[in-house]
Amino acid sequence: MKSTIPDTGVPIAPPAANGGDRQEASLHGEILLRLRDYVVEGNIPEGGRVPERQLCEMLGISRTPLREALKVLAAEGLIELLPNRGARVRQLSQRDLEELFDVMAGLESLAGRLACEAITDAEITAIEQLHYEMYGHYLHRDMHGYFQANQRIHESIVAAARNETLKTAYANFAGRIRRVRYSANFARKRQRWAEAMREHEAILDALRRRAASELSDILFQHLRNKRAAAIEHLSEPQEDAAASS
Repeated sequence: MKSTIPDTGVPIAPPAANGGDRQEASLHGEILLRLRDYVVEGNIPEGGRVPERQLCEMLGISRTPLREALKVLAAEGLIELLPNRGARVRQLSQRDLEELFDVMAGLESLAGRLACEAITDAEITAIEQLHYEMYGHYLHRDMHGYFQANQRIHESIVAAARNETLKTAYANFAGRIRRVRYSANFARKRQRWAEAMREHEAILDALRRRAASELSDILFQHLRNKRAAAIEHLSEPQEDAAASS
């Protein structure tokens, strides 16, 4: 299949007094979403301390809801909570990355194979829509929007596998590499972003045909390529990495 992908391509208001549990849950979700994005997109250095006061001012919240959100990010593996000393961004070694990406490759490969046995036409249509949304973000060089759509595609394939044990394991490991999976798109020498888009075209094509073995292999290699890009990006001098974004 010939690719069509080119090589280039407010403070949060508190809930009303009578808002009830639903508004409070919505506020918590918004805080968590914005905080997760802030960490994933590299605004705090690897191993860096989480600036709680600065984040409270940025989000327009007190320390209590911030710390509740930090507990969730710690459970996801993005940060580490330090006893009586706040929190810091979890730092992964090259060996950590190799092992985590290999596990993720195996999980996504299995998910693709199972999804082809159980996925509905409506689910494929929804994934197609996410793919074109992601392509639009790619063309506009909108990394934030691209990454959000990208993650929803992978999560949708895992959900279509209809295996709760697999889904739980995937969510556990996905949180631990979410930040480096985002930054891997900036690896310059391998032109990773354009390469990833082409791989997603192949993923969608195999999914449409419900080609289980083919999709399984594509997803495994997709994660292997992402692993190589993540390690490359990790080894780049900091100033070079910044310039590539």
